[in-house]
Amino acid sequence: MKLELQHGSRSRILAGLILLVAAVFVIRLFYLQVIQHGYYVGLSTAEQVKRLTIPAKRGLIYALDGTTPVQLVLNQDVYTVFADPQTTTDNSKIIDTIQKIAGGNAQSNLQEKLDNKASRYQVLATRITRAQADLIKAENLRGIGFQDLTQRVYPEGALAAQVLGFVDYTGNGQYGVEGGLDDQLKGTDGILQSVTDVSDVPLTIGDKNVNIPAKNGTNEVLSIDRSVQSYAEQALANGIKRVKATNGSILVMDPQTGRVMAMANLPSFSPADFTSVTDPAAFNNGVVSAPYEPGSDIKTLTLATGIEKGVIGLDTTYNNTDYIKVDDRVITNAFKGQTGNITIQHALNWSLNTGFVTIAEKLGDGSTITKQARDTMYDYFHNKFGLGTLTGIEVGGEVAGTVISPDDPDGNAVRYSNMAFGQGLDVTMIQVAAAFSSVINGGHYYKPTVLAGTVDANGAYIPLPAPSPLRTTISKATSDQILQATQTARCTFYCRQDKPGYTIGGKTGTSQTLVNGVYVDNQTVGTYLGYGGTDTPRYVIMVQVSGQNMNIEGGTDVEPIFSDMSNWMIDHLKLQPKG
Repeated sequence: MKLELQHGSRSRILAGLILLVAAVFVIRLFYLQVIQHGYYVGLSTAEQVKRLTIPAKRGLIYALDGTTPVQLVLNQDVYTVFADPQTTTDNSKIIDTIQKIAGGNAQSNLQEKLDNKASRYQVLATRITRAQADLIKAENLRGIGFQDLTQRVYPEGALAAQVLGFVDYTGNGQYGVEGGLDDQLKGTDGILQSVTDVSDVPLTIGDKNVNIPAKNGTNEVLSIDRSVQSYAEQALANGIKRVKATNGSILVMDPQTGRVMAMANLPSFSPADFTSVTDPAAFNNGVVSAPYEPGSDIKTLTLATGIEKGVIGLDTTYNNTDYIKVDDRVITNAFKGQTGNITIQHALNWSLNTGFVTIAEKLGDGSTITKQARDTMYDYFHNKFGLGTLTGIEVGGEVAGTVISPDDPDGNAVRYSNMAFGQGLDVTMIQVAAAFSSVINGGHYYKPTVLAGTVDANGAYIPLPAPSPLRTTISKATSDQILQATQTARCTFYCRQDKPGYTIGGKTGTSQTLVNGVYVDNQTVGTYLGYGGTDTPRYVIMVQVSGQNMNIEGGTDVEPIFSDMSNWMIDHLKLQPKG
């Protein structure tokens, strides 16, 4: 009886142990198959599903030759040569081959790299061509591999460098159009994902397969005219050399559309060799990114505001004593001696500050620059003419600058008296040229642009529609008076330099510069802003020149660059003289 009980106990214990082991297996299987299901599916997917990125091709950039696109920026396949030092064998042959074929693109310490047996990856040469890569491959060098890269090449060399910008080693556009239109140019990478077998051979079935083609970047056609850009760069370089200045900018645009035909700055750089630039300031496009006090160019906008508001006409007179007092400040004329009862036209001809402070006063109560006068000036300068605002031009690095509001404590009568003749505000050349275009084209403000169209995948040019004006700044009647006034002002000193039979007008600008917040007497910025054409203006040209500790004058130093460019533009556009 005792043995039977013991036998029964052992059976029950054994059964219990079996049930316990079975429970452990069930729990473990439940844990693996249910709770850890996602984890193991992930491991399986990682092992069986291969995912590759299909790089998009960066869009090309074109300029115009008349109405025909010409390539400014292309893509070229280049290669990086690398070695696995743990598998290379004939190092002397490798070194000899790389140095002979890659030349200056070979690394300098090849032996050291190949001796680094702790590494599996050492770069031996960079940016070699396809032909060079094929020659190296033909040597069948053990342990040598190649990486395919793309670099930008420039058929026109450094032409329009600061308009273009460059692409850095990470593939991102920097400065210029490359930076401003980076998203459109770079396109969207594609994805190739496929379930593979143990040999990494793609299977034709499976819900994990994905094939999203790459979307290549847009091929952009700029409004930059290759010939105009080339001549503008040369005219600017010659003018700067003549006056021994160090910095300069030039802008040529169509006032009837807002399209930029040329934009150049000095110093400049070569986009193909951007890594050799020691001063990053050379990358900046000063036309859009360097606000400054433009000086007397702004008098054309003050004049347009006064005429449009009906407070003055070109024949309105005032008593010029070469001095005018605003609050506790005395404002003087740079050119003295044109005193007495003179017209506003005379004040424009001789660029007399007193005449334009007088216009600002007449926008108020006639004798002081009231809040009403300041509100009116701000509305025209900032809201209508776009000074101190981003234009939206498609070039990276644009800066808005500043036009102080009359609601700001600094927006007082003294500030606005200075603004009337182009001091006391920080604006860019592109803002001033766009505003000036509107006052000589009938009152239509166009958004400045460097875009003319695109080139599709088949190589066909697709022009953008003709731009429409964003807003009206002044009436056509006022614009007609500004045209006449600026022609008269130019002919007071400079029209003998113009080709006969054409309508040329413009305005000089010479402005003081601030150093540590204080105006200095030994440094000025000179500008000339003008237009040309026949019955209607066909181009606007703005030139700026400066140099450290140099007094540059808009008339003597800068106007000759305008004349050179203007006379060339008449020939380039094949304009026929009047009469």
